[in-house]
Amino acid sequence: LAFFEESASSMAANVAATPSRRQVPIVCPGHTRPLTQVHYSPITEAGSFLVSGCHDKMPMLRRGDNGDWIGTFSGHKGAVWSCVLDNEALLAATGAADFSAKVWDAITGQELQEFGHKHIVKSVEFSANRESLATAGMEGIVRVFDLTQGAVTTELHHDDKEKVTINKVVWGADGNTVMTGGSNGIVKVWDIRTNTGANEIKVDGLVMDVELSKSVGGQGDVLTVAAGKHVSMFDAGTFELLQSHEMPSCSFREEGGASLHPSGDKFIAGGGDCWVRVFDRQTGAELECHKGHHGPVRCLRYAPDGATYASGSEDGTIRLWETDPDEATA
Repeated sequence: LAFFEESASSMAANVAATPSRRQVPIVCPGHTRPLTQVHYSPITEAGSFLVSGCHDKMPMLRRGDNGDWIGTFSGHKGAVWSCVLDNEALLAATGAADFSAKVWDAITGQELQEFGHKHIVKSVEFSANRESLATAGMEGIVRVFDLTQGAVTTELHHDDKEKVTINKVVWGADGNTVMTGGSNGIVKVWDIRTNTGANEIKVDGLVMDVELSKSVGGQGDVLTVAAGKHVSMFDAGTFELLQSHEMPSCSFREEGGASLHPSGDKFIAGGGDCWVRVFDRQTGAELECHKGHHGPVRCLRYAPDGATYASGSEDGTIRLWETDPDEATA
């Protein structure tokens, strides 16, 4: 166990008041630079899989349950800012600092398609039907590529008046919209059928992370946004604010993110320090606080079954944590 000596009395009191369930996470080595994204596939017949983007230019594929390395996608010439799998874990997509997005065969590791951009690509995501890929980044432009034709079908500017970096792009639940989170503190909703803005949400500072969770707790879809010092949840259909909690110990100004548990009862967050924290969704109370990384937490996500969650750090490692370690060892 690594021990962290608190320098601020307020932080020490906060950690002391937090119920502590110490656990030793699974450490997944292999990367040599800071992580940028961790992403789980849905559960397939072969299980769930985990991909990771990293500044070392070498995105990796692993088993989702135990973190065992499966393969590395080799071909980018710059830091990989984004790495995702499609719904069947048959395709992977990456976005990088070499001004390109790539689509890969997730079984063989072979590069299938490359799409050039004019600046760093910071976020990519497949549509649910696997026919389209959305990309965005430092150009401030969201593009949708038709993967069957290998061509751009949609190109939209996040802001026509000022230069904005788009840190995240996600598809809406209906497949007809995409959402972009920008450095100007705005989440925009785009209707790609008409190529027009459908809605926008103003949040607390630069948007660092956006996650769409479907059928949360058997109910509606929820959009989770990490921006500034807040984690906020919105109804993904109406975009009504459901909860917003200030993170006294986390900051999303330079790194970090948040992820909602599939039950909808709690969420994880990290950024600005080495701790991974679990919070109650309704009250915002800190439920758990875990130390293990030796550098700031840069990304994290719950596994699709909610039994575990992954965190990626500036220390170059991925760590897999148990959601309920007491139940796992019972």
